Amino acid sequence: MNELLVAVFDSEDAAVKGMHTLSDLHQEGDISLYASALIVKGRDGNISVKQQSGERPLGFALGLLTGGIVGLLGGPAGSAVGASLGGYIGLLADWARTGIDLKFLDDVGKTLSIGKAAVLAEIEESWASLLEPRLREEGGIVFRRFRTDVVEDQLLQESKALQHQLEVLINNLDKANNGLDRENAANREALQKSIRDARQQLETIGEQANAAIDLKKTETDLKVKALLRQAETAAEDAKTRIQKRVADTEADFEMRQKKLTQARELAKGLTLPAN
Repeated sequence: MNELLVAVFDSEDAAVKGMHTLSDLHQEGDISLYASALIVKGRDGNISVKQQSGERPLGFALGLLTGGIVGLLGGPAGSAVGASLGGYIGLLADWARTGIDLKFLDDVGKTLSIGKAAVLAEIEESWASLLEPRLREEGGIVFRRFRTDVVEDQLLQESKALQHQLEVLINNLDKANNGLDRENAANREALQKSIRDARQQLETIGEQANAAIDLKKTETDLKVKALLRQAETAAEDAKTRIQKRVADTEADFEMRQKKLTQARELAKGLTLPAN
């Protein structure tokens, strides 16, 4: 399961050792490490990023998490992240789609006090590895969240709701044009505008679904390539675990693509089977 992980240490040196532990576990095949970062909270209360790795868009979720910690928990220098209400709401939506919530940030923030450092990582495990015990042995306080992506369900539900709304509006306009509904006859212009708006929203959903398919396909391809590279040097028992991650990654993409395709076709006014 794809996860976001934060391990807070008492010092930067200890956090560097934590980074090495993640690298070792990746080499051993116990985990797959897709992206990582090391941050430090200075004496002035500001958070700085010391190391960062991860090919985009593979490390997108970790980048959002890093930006959230630096911007919202890093004191005055980072306060611009949430400076405007619109930008703040946008960040909340992005975090929600990738499994980050304010409680997660708050839990990390309460532990990441002045002088401490943290390792951030996006990882994948296919079994109960020794990751968390190893990090705790080195003094790390570990926070984990499964990485979720709800955009597929959201777009599918929005396209269904808008299609239903559009059908009702068109029906009401037909009645008004035929003189069957005197109340709506006086509101033809408003009905026509609502129909145009609904169609525009459906068009936008179709574009968003296409963009989401492309992004997810790129991310999936990069993950599979990273996993296959990892398998090249792994021991035989680790190769089996990594191959399982490859299969799970590809199956996850197929499921998400199916929902996004359905949302796109509904937005076009086409009807697809529910399953």
